[in-house]
Amino acid sequence: MSLDRDDWVRGDLLGLDLPAHSRALLHGGPAFLTRAFRAAGILAADNRVLRVTESRELAGGSTGRKLLLGVEYERPAPHLHEALFVKFSRDFDDATRDAARTQMEREARFALLSLHPGFPIVVPACLFADYHRESGTGILISQRIAYGAGGVEPHYAKALDYRMPEPLAHYRALIGTLGRLAGTHRARRLPDTVERDFPFDAGQFAVAARHARYTPRQIAERVTRYADFARACPRLLPDRLRADAFLARLADEAPRLQALAPQGERLLRDATDLVALCHWNAHVDNAWFWRDPGGLLQCGLMDWGNVSRMNLAMPLWGCLSAAEPEIWDGHLNELLALFASEFERAGGPPLDCRMLKLHLALYTGLMGLAWLLDCPARIQTRAGDLSGAESRFDPRIEADERVRSQLLIMSNFLNLWERTDMAQVIARIEAPAADLITERG
Repeated sequence: MSLDRDDWVRGDLLGLDLPAHSRALLHGGPAFLTRAFRAAGILAADNRVLRVTESRELAGGSTGRKLLLGVEYERPAPHLHEALFVKFSRDFDDATRDAARTQMEREARFALLSLHPGFPIVVPACLFADYHRESGTGILISQRIAYGAGGVEPHYAKALDYRMPEPLAHYRALIGTLGRLAGTHRARRLPDTVERDFPFDAGQFAVAARHARYTPRQIAERVTRYADFARACPRLLPDRLRADAFLARLADEAPRLQALAPQGERLLRDATDLVALCHWNAHVDNAWFWRDPGGLLQCGLMDWGNVSRMNLAMPLWGCLSAAEPEIWDGHLNELLALFASEFERAGGPPLDCRMLKLHLALYTGLMGLAWLLDCPARIQTRAGDLSGAESRFDPRIEADERVRSQLLIMSNFLNLWERTDMAQVIARIEAPAADLITERG
C-alpha cells in the first residue's frame, strides 16, 4: 500500500503521528493503535493491540469519514472496548464535508477531557483523540454504542419522537445530563484547561454569522412568505401558527427584533452568569438511553463537534428544538426547573428559571429570524407541492429527515414566539433593567 507524507500528521494534543483517513489507519494497524491507546493512557505499557478484526466504512454525518473498527487485545479488560467507532475530521472526496474539519479540534479536546476521573456525564469511552490545527486533520477513536443490545434502547432518529416511547422521560434524561455537565463546569470541578481549550466565543451570538445579516425589511418579506406557506399548506402547522392574529403580530414584531439583533446578541453575550461548558445539539439522535437498576431512564451524549462554553439558552434550544410541540406546551417550565436543579446539584450557583426562559426566548427568536424563516422555501424546493398534505406526517415529509426536521424546528421556533410576549422581549433589549418577560394568555 502506497501512502504519501500528508496521510500522516503530528497531532497537537498528544504529539503522536496520526492518520488522516482509514487507509492510513489500517496501514498503521495494531502498531499504531497500540501507540495511540498508550498515549491516551488507556492501554498499559505491557499490553498491546494484537490485531484488527473488523474495518468497515460508514456513511452519514455532516463532517469527515467514519469507520467501524474491531480490535483484539493481548490482555482484554472491561475498559478496553473491542468494538470501536472512528471519526476522521477529513473527507477528501467531498469539499463541503471537508470544510467542516475544524469542528474536530474541540471534539478531540473534549474526548480527552472525558478521561478525567469523576467526569460527570456518560459519553462514548475515548481510546484516542488528537488534532492538527494547521491542516485540520483529526481523529477520534471511541467506544461503539451497541444500540438495541445489552439494555441500550434502539437509536432514535431526529424529529420522529412520536414513534419513541415516553418522549418526556427521554427529554428529562437529556436535560438533566446537560444541567449536570454545565453545573460541574461552573463548580470548577473540571480541569483548569477547560477555560483555555473551550473558549467562550463572543461572536457565537452573531447568529447570522455565516451570511450577511438580514435587514428588517428582508425579515418582513420572509414573514410574508411564511404566511403564504401557512395558507397554502394549512394542515402542516398548528392552527395558532397560521391564525391571522399571530401572522399580524409576527409581521410587526419580527422586523423590530431584527433591528435590535446586535443589542440582543450583546445581552446574551454579557450574561456571564449563564455561561458554561455544554453540548449545543443534544437531539435524541445524538444520544443513547438505558435504564438504571431503579428503572430510571439515563442517557449518554455523543457528537461533540463545536462543544464550547456557551450561554445556556443554546444547549436548551439545541436539545428541545426537535421535540414534539407537546413537550414545549406542557413541560417547558418543568424541564427548565430540572435543568436548574441538576445544575445546582452538580455544584453550580442557583439559576433563575425566569432568566433562563428570557434568554431562551431571545436566543431562539434571533436564531430563528436568521435561519428558520427560510425553511418554507427549502421545504418546498426539496419536497415539492405539499398543499394537499393532510398533516406533517405525510410520507413525503416523514421519510426525508431534512424536510421533517426543518418543518418541526421552524414550528417550534414560531410556537415559542406565539407563546411568549415578544413585545416584552423587545422592551427588555431596549431597557435591560426591565422586568422579566411573561407568557401570553
